[in-house]
Amino acid sequence: MKAGSGDQGSPPCFLRFPRPVRVVSGAEAELKCVVLGEPPPIVVWEKGGQQLAASERLSFPADGAEHGLLLSGALPTDAGVYVCRARNAAGEAYAAAAVTVLEPPAPEPEPQPAERPLPPPGSGEGAPVFLTGPCSQWVLRGAEVVLMCQVGGLPEPTLYWEKDGMALDEVWDSSHFALEPGRAAGGTGVSLALRILAARLPDSGVYVCHARNAHGHAQAGALLQVHQPPESPPEDPDETPTPVVEPLKCAPKTFWVNEGKHAKFRCYVMGKPEPEIEWHWEGRPLLPDRRRLMYRDRDGGFVLKVLYCQAKDRGLYVCAARNSAGQTLSAVQLHVKEPRLRFTRPLQDVEGREHGIVVLECKVPNSRIPTAWFREDQRLLPCRKYEQIEEGTVRRLIIHRLKADDDGVYLCEMRGRVRTVANVTVKGPILKRLPRKLDVLEGENAVLLVETREAGVEGHWSRDGEELPATCQSSCGHMHALVLPGVTREDAGEVTFNLGNSRTTTLLRVKCIKHNPPGPPVMAEMFKGQKNTVLLTWKPPEPPPETSFIYRLERQEVGSEDWIQCFSIEKAGAVEVPGDCVPAEGDYRFRICTVSEHGRSPHIVFHGSAHLVPTARLVKGLEDVQVYDGEDAIFSLDLSTIIQGIWFLNGEELKCTEPEGQVEPGALRYRMEQKGLQHRLILQTVKHQDSGALVGFSCPGVQDSAALTIQESPVHILNPQDKVSLTFTTSDRVVLTCELSRMDFPATWYKDGQKVEESESLVVKMDGRRHRLILPEANVQDSGEFECRTEGVSAFFSVTVQDPPVHIVDPQEHVFVHAITSECVMLTCVVDQEDALVRWYKDGQEVEESDFVMLENDGPHHRLVLPAAQPPDGGEFQCVAGEERAYFTVTITDVSSWIVYPSGKVYVAAVRLERVVLTCELCRPWAEVRWTKDGEEVVESPALLLQKEDTIRRLVLPAVQLEDSGEYLCEIDDESASFTVTVTEPPVRIIYPRDEVTLIAVSLECVVLMCELSQEDAPVRWYKDGLEVEESEALVLESDGPRRRLVLPAAQPEDGGEFVCDAGDDSAFFTVTVTAPPERIVHPAARSLDLQFRAPGRVELRCEVAPAGSQVCWYKDGLEVEASDALQLGAEGPTRTLTLPHAQPEDAGEYVCETRDEAVTFNVSLAETPVQFLMPERAPSPLCVAPGEPVVLSCELSRASAPVFWSHNGEPVQDGEGLELQAEGPRRILCIRAADPGHAGLYTCQAGAAPGSPSLSFTVQVTGAPVRWYKDGERLASQGRVQLEPAGARQVLRVRGARSGDAGEYLCDMPQDSRIFIVSVEELPPVKLISELTPLTVHEGDDATFRCEVSPPDADVTWLRNGAVVTPGPQLEMAQNGSSHTLTIRGCQLQDTGTVTARAGGTSTSARLHVRETELLFLRRLQDMRAEEGQDVCLEVETGRVGTAGAVRWMRGGEPLPLDSRLTMAQDGHIHRLSIHGVILADQGTYGCESHHDRTLARLSVRPRQLKALRPLEDVTISEGGSATFQLELSQEGVTGEWAQGGVRLQPGPKCHIHAEGHTHRLELSGLGLADSGCISFTADSLRCAARLSVREVPVTIVRGPQNLEVTEGDTATLECELSQALADVTWEKDGRELTPSPRLRLQALGTRRLLQLRRCCSSDAGTYSCAVGTTRVGPVRLTVRERAVSVLCELQSVQAREGDSARFECTVSETEITGRWELGGRPLRAGGRVRIRQEGKKHILVLSSLLAEDAGEVRFQAGPAQSLARLEVEALPLQMCRRPPREKTVLAGRRAVLEVTVSRSGSHVCWLWEGVELCPGGKYEMRSHGPTHSLVIHDVQPEDQGSYCCQAGQDSAHTQLLVEGD
Repeated sequence: MKAGSGDQGSPPCFLRFPRPVRVVSGAEAELKCVVLGEPPPIVVWEKGGQQLAASERLSFPADGAEHGLLLSGALPTDAGVYVCRARNAAGEAYAAAAVTVLEPPAPEPEPQPAERPLPPPGSGEGAPVFLTGPCSQWVLRGAEVVLMCQVGGLPEPTLYWEKDGMALDEVWDSSHFALEPGRAAGGTGVSLALRILAARLPDSGVYVCHARNAHGHAQAGALLQVHQPPESPPEDPDETPTPVVEPLKCAPKTFWVNEGKHAKFRCYVMGKPEPEIEWHWEGRPLLPDRRRLMYRDRDGGFVLKVLYCQAKDRGLYVCAARNSAGQTLSAVQLHVKEPRLRFTRPLQDVEGREHGIVVLECKVPNSRIPTAWFREDQRLLPCRKYEQIEEGTVRRLIIHRLKADDDGVYLCEMRGRVRTVANVTVKGPILKRLPRKLDVLEGENAVLLVETREAGVEGHWSRDGEELPATCQSSCGHMHALVLPGVTREDAGEVTFNLGNSRTTTLLRVKCIKHNPPGPPVMAEMFKGQKNTVLLTWKPPEPPPETSFIYRLERQEVGSEDWIQCFSIEKAGAVEVPGDCVPAEGDYRFRICTVSEHGRSPHIVFHGSAHLVPTARLVKGLEDVQVYDGEDAIFSLDLSTIIQGIWFLNGEELKCTEPEGQVEPGALRYRMEQKGLQHRLILQTVKHQDSGALVGFSCPGVQDSAALTIQESPVHILNPQDKVSLTFTTSDRVVLTCELSRMDFPATWYKDGQKVEESESLVVKMDGRRHRLILPEANVQDSGEFECRTEGVSAFFSVTVQDPPVHIVDPQEHVFVHAITSECVMLTCVVDQEDALVRWYKDGQEVEESDFVMLENDGPHHRLVLPAAQPPDGGEFQCVAGEERAYFTVTITDVSSWIVYPSGKVYVAAVRLERVVLTCELCRPWAEVRWTKDGEEVVESPALLLQKEDTIRRLVLPAVQLEDSGEYLCEIDDESASFTVTVTEPPVRIIYPRDEVTLIAVSLECVVLMCELSQEDAPVRWYKDGLEVEESEALVLESDGPRRRLVLPAAQPEDGGEFVCDAGDDSAFFTVTVTAPPERIVHPAARSLDLQFRAPGRVELRCEVAPAGSQVCWYKDGLEVEASDALQLGAEGPTRTLTLPHAQPEDAGEYVCETRDEAVTFNVSLAETPVQFLMPERAPSPLCVAPGEPVVLSCELSRASAPVFWSHNGEPVQDGEGLELQAEGPRRILCIRAADPGHAGLYTCQAGAAPGSPSLSFTVQVTGAPVRWYKDGERLASQGRVQLEPAGARQVLRVRGARSGDAGEYLCDMPQDSRIFIVSVEELPPVKLISELTPLTVHEGDDATFRCEVSPPDADVTWLRNGAVVTPGPQLEMAQNGSSHTLTIRGCQLQDTGTVTARAGGTSTSARLHVRETELLFLRRLQDMRAEEGQDVCLEVETGRVGTAGAVRWMRGGEPLPLDSRLTMAQDGHIHRLSIHGVILADQGTYGCESHHDRTLARLSVRPRQLKALRPLEDVTISEGGSATFQLELSQEGVTGEWAQGGVRLQPGPKCHIHAEGHTHRLELSGLGLADSGCISFTADSLRCAARLSVREVPVTIVRGPQNLEVTEGDTATLECELSQALADVTWEKDGRELTPSPRLRLQALGTRRLLQLRRCCSSDAGTYSCAVGTTRVGPVRLTVRERAVSVLCELQSVQAREGDSARFECTVSETEITGRWELGGRPLRAGGRVRIRQEGKKHILVLSSLLAEDAGEVRFQAGPAQSLARLEVEALPLQMCRRPPREKTVLAGRRAVLEVTVSRSGSHVCWLWEGVELCPGGKYEMRSHGPTHSLVIHDVQPEDQGSYCCQAGQDSAHTQLLVEGD
């Protein structure tokens, strides 16, 4: 756009640019734009550099400022770039848009026998096929390119080329393209080569070769890329260039973008040859990369897109275009707006190898700021590939298993969309990957490029896993291209390029072009001709569809609403619908529509209806049926229509009225069914005698029959197929079921091979196919193998009946019983069966009833009673019932010891206010104790509690004080337990803060460091950087209860550092950073201002800063200025000024006011004021001097420095030669020292050398004597018409208006000389008008000039307007130029209309002036508006000029607006507004605004006021027990609504308060619990707002944790902690592993106290213990178990015993409650079987029964560190046979024989012999041993195996005679 001069109006400006259009051939294409300008511009349309003219298909509609181009019936040749050019006197503008015309798919050719018969088979005709396609090429500029394609097909196809979707002749510059047709190799096809001579950069693009013949169309494409060589050759000198069309030449535009957003620059350039484009940034050429995309859009514009802009991207971007005719530039300045909150450390670009990993890391300002990771626009979620780590303020993204597609731009984003960006480069075989996705319009070309590291490698292209054809693939060096010309929807999908193990993928998306559906058929008619048929006729739609189409015919039965498709028809014309096409008889209507690939047309209904009757025909006939006896036989057939029929059986008609029945009583039963078109006859349970029956079916037009065949089926077992194993318990009901294939077929049951007999305990039943054997109450003896046998097949069942297992009901856990001597001890065990066998064991030995032990049974209750228990009776008891056991541990304590725990003195250390519990455990619960402190009995009080619980006695000090220290005794009889309590002050702890605190403050801000202590009166010390601080005015120390504060009232940067609050035992750390506040420039708001001043004059530059004390620096042209008299710097409050009291032009320049953080620039321009002459004020009168007198000419200027130039009679005056030039400040002086006649004349002083500069003239006359004038002897004086004018040395006599009386002799007399003039006066000719005035018609505001010519030229002319003499003025100007006289009327108004007259002498001429009113047109017209009731609406129009008041008129519904206070009409220059305040429904209608020349209308729609939520509900999260408030603000007052919680309506109550006030509704809920979490909703009319109420559980904390504890082995250890709540679960851990309760480990909860008790501690219990509740954990504390000193008092004694006897070992130790361990031969012993272990006080006893020889060895007893050894010697007994085999045994041949013996000792060896020969194990003989039992198994016994068998065991032997019977 060219810039115009400022005084000629405004140049054209496009408000709306034309948009590119894509249409199908034959459709309409329309381009629209809106352009303004003053005067209104002239708009023309161009294509290919040629102006377009209107024609039948091309028109240019215009509506005010809107201009359009309408192209009807677009053809492929109409495609191209259309330019809209607008120009007026002020300038020119243009805009362009592309029109693309797509060819419709070629319709399927219809065979026409008369014109073109179908080719016979084998003739070779077919659609075009590419034999050789074009190949993609990458060349340098200036190279020659040849694109070749060869195509086969008959008839020979027509070939043509396209570039980027345009024919070659439509390309802007295609003069260097050449087409070379030819024949394909071998003469089998045609070829067409495209030769490009001296390729240029704009030649880059996609070239497509099209081939078309009568059978179809084919296309193939290739990519051409032309690159700039290092040194490009010059352009063709012979070519005649066309200048480049330049865009708007103006100062660079400014473009602002937020950091992280995209910036898009577009440049549209035209020229011939087509220009080459280069992008530059800050003077450096730009190349495309990951964040800078360069491409050309569909409109032909060149686009540079900068992705995810960063601060480093700011600068000047230039689009440079050049061709051989010249060059042009377009520039824009990019500014990147940085956010306030920034990343502390941004991302950095990284590189990684393919299949490796890369790490991206950044740092956020605060660890609590959430972040999200993106790869370009895709959000990345944490997974194995994308590992996301947050460590404090560090955010890290680890990308695993890198692929080529991982190459790209990655972003880390925090709140406010603040982003940091980095590039990830993946090094691998693929250098340039595919884009993530590619969007292509249907019919366009798709190009995909991949660059590889190595040249010449072979890659593979695929789409959705399928290989793409080679014709669309090309490779050249490192580049690989895939070109898909004219893509369709089928081309969409995932396109992949594979190179070895590397791959890159893109998603190709094809956007479809919207097509119009076809039109409906026309002239549809129905003819009812023949019976039971109807003829339907119609004509094709008009206009016919562009693509192939069909007709779809549908029918509807009268009375039904459903339309059903009949069939589809490809040709137009007529179709006959017979009755066979309908399913049932009835009246039918028909309709038809047109269907193509672009959609379906509306339906056209044929007028009237037709009665049609279907005719039945057989679709699927009857078939012969063959079934087994007893099965159902089914006969079926399908008809073409729904009709009734008749079934026949053996020629006898079956009654249709009865769907079920019998042929005759007792005969075959049948059932008839009809479902739609299918008819079925079911013969139920046919018998063998029914075989051969004939079934028939008959209906009008159909008869069919079939035969029935019945055959016997072999019996087989349907269920079970395999052997079934079943297990039952006694008294269960057992049912064995066998299902046969035939009904009521007999079967026999067997058990263990014997046929069963029915009885009360065994029942056999048969039910159809099922045979059952039932045992009503099974017994153990009913177990066995059952068989159901029938005709050679059997089903087997293995049944096992067992007694039910015995279960112990109580106790379920280990029971511990403590008793004292002589007390009765009862152990009870309850089982679930009354008659169950129960056995009692003590220490592994079965208990036998005696005087000391009693065993009682009472139904399911079994008891063991010790009537008078003694210490030796203690031990481990077991109650055994079946497979289950109950355990009891009995401890009998001597009555002499009442106190069980503690056994020694207990030391308790506590801190003040801590809870202390002293516990004493007694042996009996009824015993009474006495507590004393320091010898005095204690008294119970709130500060000292005495508790009693079973055998436990406690003294509790809830809040121990220092005075509670002392010795406490728990006394009973003569025993006591001693507790020494020591109370100390608790250590001072810092409750808050727990972690280091970091504070960042601004200078002068108040900084408060707060520390909360565990004690109110604890002293603290504050330190800064290691030194203790002292209180002062700048540092205040405060104490408020447990809180300690350090206050910096007005922090300064030097106050920053590390502060420590030291409380002795604990410290808190604070890091304080004080930064100076940002020094901002508040005013002016703009960062750059352009200011203009006059010089000389006062210049003041002013800024306001914040804070007020900010320092500023002033710079001029980059250099810092210093204050002086000529430049003053001021500061008052927040105001900073720079003042130039007397600014001169040289003071102009760039002034910058800069604070620490901001700066503002003042561009100061100083324009000198025009020089004026101040003195003399008027032109001086002539100055007459005598020769020799001095002359002084003086003047005063408005500027002292202004130069002047003196001249004399037009000649410059030089200083010298009697003349002197002087300058005194503003005065300029010319001195003539001694005047002489040569000095006379006109002197001029001119200020400045420029033409038109102001000047002042002086007239100097030098006369020696006076000059006198005489006429005819009479002296003349200067008066009237006679004027005497001296002119320097010249004397002039002027007679104005000479008359005849003025003729005569005139004398000029001087003393020394005189001259005589003879004057003759002739009569003037009469005044004549040579040319008369002409009437004028002008527009309002224009100038009107009337012109006439008179003769003689000096004749006086008088001007009159409407009869009045014209007086010159600002509006009226009169001028004369020779004989021409003019009158100009400036700025004509309507009232200036009238008659203008010019009068000269006695003649006059008149003309009419007509002032036409300027058309008042609307540039911006009314727009339809929608408003809601109650809103304010403003309708606005803009006129082309400022009209007078009332020039436009507002209307509604064609009538003037009524008087209404809600209607306001206003005018603001060109803008006219109609405002409607608070619209109502009655305001709805059509509003118009009209002037005398134009009118515009718009529709105002008013919808009823809707209830809206101005401030919706917000989610609330509170802690348990707190209150929640929900509030919303509605758009209307007085609304009644309902509050609901979880869908239940809320009612006001103690915990629910509902308020409504004006627009605000509020709900307050108090006393909330966890169950109250849910949805809170408010409903009013159609409005519903909801929010989430979340109630958090109050976290449980540990108030007091456990303490380190040391106990003695065998004692009980108690660890205790106290919680903040009673209802909480505590987890105890030991050495990091969670603990669970056990007999020795108890976990107890006492209110808020939690106890861990370990009974009988051992060394393995020592370790670290901790407790946790929720996320709170305390500990670890250490439990130390001291080893108990144990010694052996009585050693073991060695024992000698015989095999089979028992051995007893006893050992006595010094401690009673200690566990011992027994070993035999180094193997540990456990109670059970032959081993009995028991403990009687300090005595430990081991009893070994049924000794074996191998039991001999060393016996060891160990208790703690003490041990005792003894020796066990066992004398072995001789091996004997306890059970012998029979002396004689007879077996059947082929069976197996088993010989079995039992010896006296397990594990012994025996030897088997036959007839004295020792037998060896093998396939014949198998030898088995199980404990003392030995067996010989002889398999497959034969007669030769009989004889004498002997078993030898030691010295003993046994003989058996084996006899074999049978062959």
